[in-house]
Amino acid sequence: MNTELLGILATYLLTLVIAIPLGKYLAKVFAGERVWTDFLKPLETGIFKISGINPKEEMNWKQAMKAMLTVNLVWLVYGFFVLMYQDKLPLNPDGNPGMTPDLAFNTIISFVVNCNLQHYSGETGVTYLTQHVIMMFMMFVSCATGIAAAVVFFKAFRDKTTEKLGNFWDFFVKSITRLLLPLSLVMAVILAFNGTPTSYEGKDQFISLQGDTVNVSRGPAAGMIAIKHLGTNGGGWFGTNSSHPLENPNYITNTVELVAQVIIPIAMVIAFGIFIRRRKLSWVIFGVMTVGMLLLLIPTLSAELGGSPALEKMGISQTTGAMEGKEVRFGPAISAYWSTVTTIISTGSVNSMHDSTMPLTGAWQLLGMMINSFYGGCGVGILNYFIYLIIAVFISGLMVGRTPEFLGHKVEAREVKIAALVTLLSPFLILAGTALSSFVFTNYAQAEWAVQPQSWLNNPSFHGFSEMLYEVTSSNANNGSGFEGLGDNNVFWNVLTGFVLLLGRFLPIIGPIAIAGLLGRKKYIPESAGTLKTDTLTFGLMTFAVILILNALSYFPALALGPLAEYFTMLK
Repeated sequence: MNTELLGILATYLLTLVIAIPLGKYLAKVFAGERVWTDFLKPLETGIFKISGINPKEEMNWKQAMKAMLTVNLVWLVYGFFVLMYQDKLPLNPDGNPGMTPDLAFNTIISFVVNCNLQHYSGETGVTYLTQHVIMMFMMFVSCATGIAAAVVFFKAFRDKTTEKLGNFWDFFVKSITRLLLPLSLVMAVILAFNGTPTSYEGKDQFISLQGDTVNVSRGPAAGMIAIKHLGTNGGGWFGTNSSHPLENPNYITNTVELVAQVIIPIAMVIAFGIFIRRRKLSWVIFGVMTVGMLLLLIPTLSAELGGSPALEKMGISQTTGAMEGKEVRFGPAISAYWSTVTTIISTGSVNSMHDSTMPLTGAWQLLGMMINSFYGGCGVGILNYFIYLIIAVFISGLMVGRTPEFLGHKVEAREVKIAALVTLLSPFLILAGTALSSFVFTNYAQAEWAVQPQSWLNNPSFHGFSEMLYEVTSSNANNGSGFEGLGDNNVFWNVLTGFVLLLGRFLPIIGPIAIAGLLGRKKYIPESAGTLKTDTLTFGLMTFAVILILNALSYFPALALGPLAEYFTMLK
């Protein structure tokens, strides 16, 4: 058991060893300083020339957000029609069918918004062509969208007073050429040499341990699996995601995939402090995020290594911990670590089945997605954290009787209103979506228009409620993981989560960028003895308290009805 815990510690330390210098590198790239990847400039120049874009043309925050929304709309329309007609396109050796309109609607939105919620199974739901030109393509560009938006945010605080926030397209292209493509290439090679398939052949026959002849899907999976983790996307080439022996063959690939999904979110926090010349602030933010991660990880490890109370009452030995839904080649400890980082970050990939975890583990998974700012997704994690930070600045300013300020800019009513609206958005989407699904399930079980909701849940009572709560929470957090006991490939869930995905992605990006843009153009106020410093341990604790209080008030009743009630019922 100690060896397993040392494995977790080593994995996290390796993550920091890569993420910290990567953050310094990213700060230089986006500041336009010289870096070793400058040999890629001709490629970027060619892209801009073909696209008719002047990368030196400065944008304000409204222009940057217009560019972001416009290109995402183009991808959405393009992907919707390709998915519906994929059966008529090449590279489909297994003969997989085209998607229904509601499933195509849900799927393309999910990949555009960096969520990768999959209401289909990877082997049978899409073709090799759509895995490349839709899924992999979206994994690159949706991640780059979040990073570019974050750099626009960075620019607002680099200069004392400015409306010029750089060029969104410049940041977007560099996110791909200078970061995602090189790292994906390295990771894909590691995966390929450890057994992840790269073939374009169709299904192959294998003899199982029981002697059965089975048809196993293959495909050029290594490249997609690399970007799915580096870009905190999470969508699996195979239906069971990274618990599949071809998607995650051994402990080495498991470690590589774990490290990959955490390095960019941490690197963006480090890059923020270096970019705006406030390194101490970035370390305070990193410290708060890390404490939050540990407070979710430690009880998760305790729950999974302690095993099931129900099995313990039956006298069944659980020397290795709770093994239901776990891969024996990994075990419960590293699976618990994976389930924590994949839910606090918007990756959503799994190396074990979350539906089978202990009830308290499910509660921590849900809470990590509800908070959605402990590291968070690529770029958007720090944007989500910024909303809590602004609220903490506002409350702290009121407590000491001063006008709230952040980095020399007054935080006034308009900024606080935007922060409040963004803060209220997530609870509204999660709780309203769960309430609607519970209402339909309870009152219209036999209604044809409701798509037979009696078939939604494979589990009754509290766990069934948790499955619906998890699905909506995962959609709002752009996470994509699920309690897969839920039957979600139907019109109701495809449409409901599709709209939650859209609102949960773009409004929490637009809100912080708007606040940063408004603050950036205000007159700079030099620091004085009375200035509230935001790069101190005290203010870090204040921000952490705001995160805990807001989320406890918002979500405790829902958690009490689901995983907490299931836990206490299991103890009874």
